[in-house]
Amino acid sequence: MAVFHSTDISGKSFLVTGGAGFIGSHIVEYLLANGAGKVRVLDNLVTGSWNNVALFSDNGNYEFMEGDIRNTDICARACEGIDHVTHQAALGSVPRSVKDPVTSNEVNVSGFVNVITAAKDAGVKTFVFASSSSVYGDEPNLPKKEERTGNLLSPYAVTKMTNELYASVFGRLYGMKVIGLRYFNVFGPRQDPEGPYAAVIPLFVSGILNKTPVYINGDGGQTRDFTFVENAVQANIRGMLCDNPDAYGQVYNVAVGENFSVNFLFEAISDLLSSDHKPIYREARSGDIRDSLADISKAKHLLGYAPTRQFLDGLKLTVDFFTGK
Repeated sequence: MAVFHSTDISGKSFLVTGGAGFIGSHIVEYLLANGAGKVRVLDNLVTGSWNNVALFSDNGNYEFMEGDIRNTDICARACEGIDHVTHQAALGSVPRSVKDPVTSNEVNVSGFVNVITAAKDAGVKTFVFASSSSVYGDEPNLPKKEERTGNLLSPYAVTKMTNELYASVFGRLYGMKVIGLRYFNVFGPRQDPEGPYAAVIPLFVSGILNKTPVYINGDGGQTRDFTFVENAVQANIRGMLCDNPDAYGQVYNVAVGENFSVNFLFEAISDLLSSDHKPIYREARSGDIRDSLADISKAKHLLGYAPTRQFLDGLKLTVDFFTGK
């Protein structure tokens, strides 16, 4: 993985909430590989994986705390002695939030407030958090620009927009250096293919490899700005270590700036696996947006963000991971 910072981080301490999850574990991996002084992970292992904890357990600069962000005392302990926080802990998935909006709200909103409050009280230097492209809702224009959002289409989107509002208030009210990252369909190695709310790419790879049914919701013509996880890691590192005062108090699209249809995605994975497995089409999902494409000029200008992996390059790395290459 490329190096996304120029400052010495050997004397710095980092908290990664949700660090046993997919994106969080990649942030942890980057920090440890580049000599961070301390990397503490807070995760309740509900959607995170113990395998992602075990990856780093032999590193003396790594510390794992099992706990839930809905617990204020645990959040306070997790932030003690921490310089930089990246908040990745959340209950993902639009369909999950449609089925159970109460739990999504408890984790994603109340949990967020607990973590950012603990970070404020501990005097952390920077606070970066995961938002989502779902906050664009039904805003029809492409590409998506940060200042232009529409009607929200799911409880999950509401929780992420609420995070952005809270972060903005904490920044103005308490002088915190906060940055929000609107992820666009992040994918890559270690993304979980199991469970009812698994993401589309590991689901497709798993289904094709195992010759089990692969479902495409709707006609498959819907488009997404698929973003390899290395790009999301970059945005988090640049956000936490940013020295541009104009960059704080903002939200940024984290994507590549290209979109591809779900049908193209399936065909690309099939080609990489030399498979003629056919998908099964079914009804479109409630709460899903039709098309997604990010304008990443703001992140480029204020954070110095520049994608290092394009879609097809990242897709090959991901498929290779799942096939053990």
